[in-house]
Amino acid sequence: MHDDIYDHDHPENFEIKEGEIVTDIEGLEMFSLKSVGIDIGSSTSHLIFSHITLRRQGASLSGKFKVTNREVLYRSPIKLTPYLTATKIDTDQVNQFIQDAYKEAGLTAEDVDTGAVIITGEALKKENAQPIVEFFAKYSGKFICAAAGHNHEALLAAYGCGAVDLSKREHKMVLNVDMGGGTTKFSLIEDGVVTQTAAINVGARLIAFDEKETITRIENAGRIMMKELGHPVELGQRITDKMKEDFGAYMAKILFEVIEQGPTSPMAKQLMVTPPFVNYRGLDQIQHIVFSGGVSEHVYDRDPKAYGDIGPVLGKNMRAYLQRLPKDVLREPIEGIRATVIGAGEYTIQASGNTSYISNLKALPVHGLKVIQAAIRNGESPRDALKQALAKFDLPRFTSGLALSLSVNGVPDYQSVRRIAEGIAEVLSEADDPRCPLYLTLDLDVAKSLGGILKDEFKVARDVIAVDGIEVGDLDYIDIGECLGITEVIPVTVKSLMFPTTHAD
Repeated sequence: MHDDIYDHDHPENFEIKEGEIVTDIEGLEMFSLKSVGIDIGSSTSHLIFSHITLRRQGASLSGKFKVTNREVLYRSPIKLTPYLTATKIDTDQVNQFIQDAYKEAGLTAEDVDTGAVIITGEALKKENAQPIVEFFAKYSGKFICAAAGHNHEALLAAYGCGAVDLSKREHKMVLNVDMGGGTTKFSLIEDGVVTQTAAINVGARLIAFDEKETITRIENAGRIMMKELGHPVELGQRITDKMKEDFGAYMAKILFEVIEQGPTSPMAKQLMVTPPFVNYRGLDQIQHIVFSGGVSEHVYDRDPKAYGDIGPVLGKNMRAYLQRLPKDVLREPIEGIRATVIGAGEYTIQASGNTSYISNLKALPVHGLKVIQAAIRNGESPRDALKQALAKFDLPRFTSGLALSLSVNGVPDYQSVRRIAEGIAEVLSEADDPRCPLYLTLDLDVAKSLGGILKDEFKVARDVIAVDGIEVGDLDYIDIGECLGITEVIPVTVKSLMFPTTHAD
């Protein structure tokens, strides 16, 4: 259900009943939706359902919608991610777990307006990672599906655990350390802005074992570190308490090195899966550190239970290092193990303005469009700007799977919008595929006008979807959902989409 509210001159006791649509000539000012975040991680998988309110920021119809309130409706149990082999996730078990969560929450796929499913950490490397997210992309027509790379996962965690809000509220430099099963992600946050992200192959489940201490899983990074420690390991081998202690202590030492000064040792440099922070001054630069992720439950000594991995030992050793720091440096997260899934269910979501153009509803939803940013400046050729934007990605011409993101200078009028439409039509005329839809995002509220001119005046035959009020970057990918209710507001997920070309050994 959607509570579409136009709040102009309503009586003070005016109430909107569930499912009631209220219209007003001034336009849509606020709406709410149900969102799901699903995190399939290398160690654990879980879901969260939320009720999210978005309000228009600014007085004009072109004002962007922002998430202003979130109410958690349901949190699933935490499930160890099931594997069929060392390189293959058990899709059937994951599917059953998600279906059970929907039932327990009292929701169906049709009740969910938007959200994201993300595969994170070492799970992203598994051979069937891409088919899994493609499967859930089709789970519901309104479902927005995303897969996180390491940097994007760091971003999600920084928002979801409350580190970004802490930095914004207290005007402090905050470091978020998100410790998972296969990787640890770092986000450097200044005045509420994530300025840098990085990740390293250190996590609690690089080696996993059963109740008999028999090793059942070894990731490559685990082999490398254990070999360095003089403990070569193989599947089926028994892991001793000394091996656990040595491994947990070694990983904690590497992590604290990265926190304290950045990766300097050969091992830390080898384990980095992204470039490290640039011009990082270490602890001299940071006022607060916030831990999140599954291992954070052990770092803050909230959960003493072992789950067949090195989590408790790693957490204990991190606590020992943190005791060296001033007491006010370490801060508690709002969410620990669920930080990434909170971020996936809320902070990836944007919504278009109310002036979108949709020539064919069947062209939505769409997933994984590569963003091509083009700046359209006064006096310059829109066609040339678009061609230059495509060339940045070594694309000689327009093709399928793209979203053209236009930044328009000045105050638009009919002539300037028509000139942009003409440039787009020229670029489209050179495309290989005459049928693939054209997806546009704009930073001004001219989407409806531009789409209309393309279809009506330039007779563009392909489907045209144009949305305004979406903030994207050159390295982003976007998913575009279906219209919300009777409105032309469209939910959009902005993300980094990354699948390795080879699966883990």
